[in-house]
Amino acid sequence: MELKYLGTAAAEGYPGIFCDCSYCIDARMKGGKNIRTRSQSIIDNHLLIDFPADSYSHMLQYQIRFSDIRSILITHTHQDHLYLEDLGLRCEGFSHNIKGTLTLYGNSTLKNKFNQLYLHNPEDTHLSGKLECVELIEYIPVKIEDYIVTPLLANHDPNEKCYLYLIEEDGKTLLYGNDTGWFPEETLNYLHNKQIDCLSLDCTHMKYEQRNNHLGFPNSLELINTLRSLHCIYDNTQIILTHFSHNGHMLHSEMKALAKPYGIHVAYDGMTVIF
Repeated sequence: MELKYLGTAAAEGYPGIFCDCSYCIDARMKGGKNIRTRSQSIIDNHLLIDFPADSYSHMLQYQIRFSDIRSILITHTHQDHLYLEDLGLRCEGFSHNIKGTLTLYGNSTLKNKFNQLYLHNPEDTHLSGKLECVELIEYIPVKIEDYIVTPLLANHDPNEKCYLYLIEEDGKTLLYGNDTGWFPEETLNYLHNKQIDCLSLDCTHMKYEQRNNHLGFPNSLELINTLRSLHCIYDNTQIILTHFSHNGHMLHSEMKALAKPYGIHVAYDGMTVIF
């Protein structure tokens, strides 16, 4: 399985879109791995996770043919993870030679927003057969293309069920867990004895303590140790931190130096992991 990080920032990007703090100024000056767009990933070059407004630039930068994409997992509906309006361009007039249906998978909030935006007029059929939305239920595995995908509850926004995703294919397992604080008890119980080959984990505020809504680096370490005690990560598990805010007050090289002694990798835009 291959996981490619297209974007690795929190909502404001890094540097922040309107920010002139010293960390954002340094990021602009130094460039490279310090420049982070809003979070999005792709598995095996065809299963997308999230669809932020930066998706268009990701398509161009990484030469992804969105016309070939058939499935997108949406973790939750915050604006830095979902820009529904762009998906409505998958119709005649804006796109040509459209093949197959693009299906969004996610929570009930996604389903409601999708219906309000695209199904409010029953006579409007411009997206019929081109764009669909399927609601997933927490802890119930579903088959999506070649993958078994299980949505797990995250600790992020109390106003909607935000999802982590356990993704299994050909004997390999990825736990994709950005945008979460400490995992809910039900999620920890579900993960007990699951063998995870790659863990992609929230570390929004790298430098500081945070257990609710997001994680700071000390709390990510604590959660990783908890997952070890549950026998779901082991010595060969690749562990990657992602979803960074400039409020974490670190550039990429500093994050990397902090995480390296623990055998943990720090994601950056364009990073590819094979496991």
